[in-house]
Amino acid sequence: MKKNRNKILITILVITIILLILCVIYVMYQMNTQHKEQDDYSKLASSVAPSIAEEVTSPSIDETLADNPIIDNPIDFESLQAQNDEIYSWIYIPDTNINYPVCRSNTNDNFYLDHDIYGNYSFSGSIYSQYCNSIYMHDRVTVLYGHNMADGSMFADLYKFTNTDFFNDHEYFYIYRPQHKLTYRIVSVYSYDDRHIMNSFDFDDDKVFQEYLDYIQNPRSFTKVVRDNSELTINDKIVTLSTCLNSGDGRLLLQGVLIKDELTK
Repeated sequence: MKKNRNKILITILVITIILLILCVIYVMYQMNTQHKEQDDYSKLASSVAPSIAEEVTSPSIDETLADNPIIDNPIDFESLQAQNDEIYSWIYIPDTNINYPVCRSNTNDNFYLDHDIYGNYSFSGSIYSQYCNSIYMHDRVTVLYGHNMADGSMFADLYKFTNTDFFNDHEYFYIYRPQHKLTYRIVSVYSYDDRHIMNSFDFDDDKVFQEYLDYIQNPRSFTKVVRDNSELTINDKIVTLSTCLNSGDGRLLLQGVLIKDELTK
């Protein structure tokens, strides 16, 4: 009886060790894969968006959607869309790792949740929007999704904005489209529940949209930072950047309002 018990214990121990080894191998594989994927995105940015950091400027808060001279577009969309015609824009946030192409699948809303921009399976996925949003960024609210990756890639750096000093020092993010540069002023960042925003609110209804804008400016959240003197109206266009919370259910949302739309070559 004692021999049998020892055999069982040894078997359990061996199985446990094997499982631990497999877990370590899997974690190392995922880390190496994520590192390679981020490396690939960095090379892509160097290739198709080499001068993006030099192109951004901090516009005056008083600037509106006015006529401007046509400026250069730092993104080589022709090259990008030759690789994947579902890439429709590029997002850049200064002093973060967020410098990525943005995709929207025409067949599967969440395809890019776990696929890279080339259509290959990817644990870190891509930055993407869903079919309910126009690729022309004309909607009252556009939601862009990205994973909160442990290595700091994708939308993990949205968490930098939960630091008040960083938030105050970084007022804008930029989205490039073919022939357009869109500048967004960051209004707030806060934790939120996990509801699907575009399915939960009828933004065609002025009252509903205004209530959403009011919430953006005064979110009921323990984790929040809000820009002073932000006055949003139903004429504004909002981009919501959404990623997972570090723990528990819900999302971290960074809200930006369009303040400038410049034509580009």
